[in-house]
Amino acid sequence: MKDDSMRNLLLKLVAAATLSAVPAVSALAHATLERPQAAPGSYKAVLRVPHGCDGKATHTVRVAIPEGYIDVKPMPKPGWELAIEKGAYDHAYKLHGSEIAEGAKTVTWSGGHLDDAYYDEFVLSGTLAPSVAGSTLHFPATQLCDGGEVSWNEIAAPGQNPHELAHPAPSVTVAQADGAEAGHDGHGGHGDHDAAVEAIHAGDLAITAAWARAMLPGQPAGGGYLTIANGGTAADRLVGAESPAAGKVEIHTMSVVNDVMTMRPVEGGLEIPAGATVELKPGGFHVMFLQVSEPFREGATVPVTLVFEKAGRVEVPFPVRAASGGGGHQH
Repeated sequence: MKDDSMRNLLLKLVAAATLSAVPAVSALAHATLERPQAAPGSYKAVLRVPHGCDGKATHTVRVAIPEGYIDVKPMPKPGWELAIEKGAYDHAYKLHGSEIAEGAKTVTWSGGHLDDAYYDEFVLSGTLAPSVAGSTLHFPATQLCDGGEVSWNEIAAPGQNPHELAHPAPSVTVAQADGAEAGHDGHGGHGDHDAAVEAIHAGDLAITAAWARAMLPGQPAGGGYLTIANGGTAADRLVGAESPAAGKVEIHTMSVVNDVMTMRPVEGGLEIPAGATVELKPGGFHVMFLQVSEPFREGATVPVTLVFEKAGRVEVPFPVRAASGGGGHQH
């Protein structure tokens, strides 16, 4: 009983700390990108629009395409008209062995109806050029409503906390490419490369984008995140994890019900379906480090052993990033 009480206390403490980085109430307050971090290569930008304009329904959503996000193709939405404004890039990019010098600069969905009480997504597919690795790309977006509009176009100044902004532009932080990639544009393969240039393989699984959140002094628990792609024909399951940096490591899920965030262990392990990609990220499934004696510091690396039902044990380093998620801005 005493152990259960201590465990519940630890979960409440880490939940309170996590709320400062992933606020429950404001999670749907701002327009954001579903994936605020990615590596150079194919990238699906999913703009999440959570509400209308001061209670009025949205009929138009316009997104400005940043330099370095190339070969953009928007996804049509039933009931909405789609318009693409094209223009010249600042310079030519190499893509699939060819040079491209122009592409979409602005994409607009119009004529629809997104009630203030509802949420919707607007999708772009394109490529993050390796030349923008290590930088943050902003996607200024505008919602137009009858008699009003909301512009998500503010960009934090150097040293400014982006959470201080009232209308931050949705953004993606592009991972730093390695030496083999940094001098080329385009990408070396197909599919999403989700924040790691090289994947760690275990059987049919490819593990990328592993990182741990920096912790506050005295904080006894912290979170870790990664992406797991299953290229096989049979499902696998993440059944456990271990680390010498924590007394206990569990796979947790996070949910918000009635503006209250709750976390709980995933019973029976986390399924990785055949041919699917599962992302463990802030606000959802994640690795929970418990009984941490030395809080994780930014710039350090946490050694982790992931245990899969079929693929077995695999060593994965989790670099420690700032509490904001290593440079990204996500509400």
